[in-house]
Amino acid sequence: MRLLTKTTLYFLVAMVPLLVAGGFYLYRQFSKELNNKMDEELLTDELQWVRYLKTESDNGTSFILKTPELSIYPVRDGVTAYPTIRDAEGTIENKKVPYRQLTHVVPINGIPYLIAIRKSQEQKSAMEANVTRIMLLVFAGLFVATLLFNWLISKRLWKPFRRSLEKIRKAELHKMEAVHFENTNIEEFNELNASLNTMAGKIHHDYINMKEFTENAAHEMQTPLAVVQSKMELLLQESNLSERQVESIMEASTALSGLSKLNQSLLLLAKIENNQYQASEAIGLADTTKKYLQLFNEIIKDKQIVIETDFYSGFSLHLHPLLAESLVSNLVGNAVKYNYPGGKVSISINEQQYRISNTSKMPPIDPGQLFKRFNKSKNTDNTSNGLGLAIVKKICDTHHLSITYHAENGFHHFTLEKK
Repeated sequence: MRLLTKTTLYFLVAMVPLLVAGGFYLYRQFSKELNNKMDEELLTDELQWVRYLKTESDNGTSFILKTPELSIYPVRDGVTAYPTIRDAEGTIENKKVPYRQLTHVVPINGIPYLIAIRKSQEQKSAMEANVTRIMLLVFAGLFVATLLFNWLISKRLWKPFRRSLEKIRKAELHKMEAVHFENTNIEEFNELNASLNTMAGKIHHDYINMKEFTENAAHEMQTPLAVVQSKMELLLQESNLSERQVESIMEASTALSGLSKLNQSLLLLAKIENNQYQASEAIGLADTTKKYLQLFNEIIKDKQIVIETDFYSGFSLHLHPLLAESLVSNLVGNAVKYNYPGGKVSISINEQQYRISNTSKMPPIDPGQLFKRFNKSKNTDNTSNGLGLAIVKKICDTHHLSITYHAENGFHHFTLEKK
């Protein structure tokens, strides 16, 4: 769940009960104020009737009045000190009507009179309903407006974090030096960005050290490996060697040759990552593919592999010639090497796509392990150094190419596309 969503949910959980409690309180206060106003009117009316009764009683008049809203008549009950005001119900035309009723027994020239004054609360109920409806609309509007403003403000406040997150997502290891997280007007984000700047600097420093070590180590190993290889070849020319000694020297020479190839591949990867191969002109992969099909011709004939080609165009790339050859040689070499006798290799090239497909008895390669360094299938021989596809992937990543793989109907398909 997003932080903004979670914050909004917590805000709603806190805000809704407060709005309900606030609305209930306002409703109760409004109703109370209406009742107080009506009670004041009832007391005023009672006072006027008492004055009127005293005036009429002085003239010797006995007064009896009974209507739905007013009752005044002599009673035998005791006089009450204070009037009683309460809610009551009456019936008008078989319809129940709510009233606010005042009852008071007052002495008029020694005669107790019951005064009962009623005021209809229909208008109050209608007013309460209207006010409640207005309050609900206002609260709903405030609620929606608050949510909207909260979302807009939060989105604006979190923009620096989004920018930093986007930079992290787009960051490339060999370009960490150029990554910089700017200052903002929010202290917490400044602390985060400062930590990210420090981390990016350390990552770039460690990456440079690791890359230099790999490149230097691979470069320095070339000369001793070449010396050892030449010494092995000289030993094989000795005439007094036994068959077992020759076999041991051949095995050591083969292992040494593999180590030399591994060293060259590591050196190539280091140079690619260091952007040491600058493209000088556009190169068409069709010509490079034809060249390597010729180089692998003996193996193709020996395994009786059928080659199918559809070269619609050259799939031109701004690529260093050495990288172009490395890219094609690894793809074509794998297609031939891991094929079975009598198999097929299909190569299709157009302006936007380079696809090479080959038959193989090997199971589909796990996409998660496909381009990892030193990853070799258990079903292959040990002559591979496991860096071929890693080199292909690195060339693609540094030259705006995408490479995809899928296996279908006994064919393994590798596709290069321009981004």
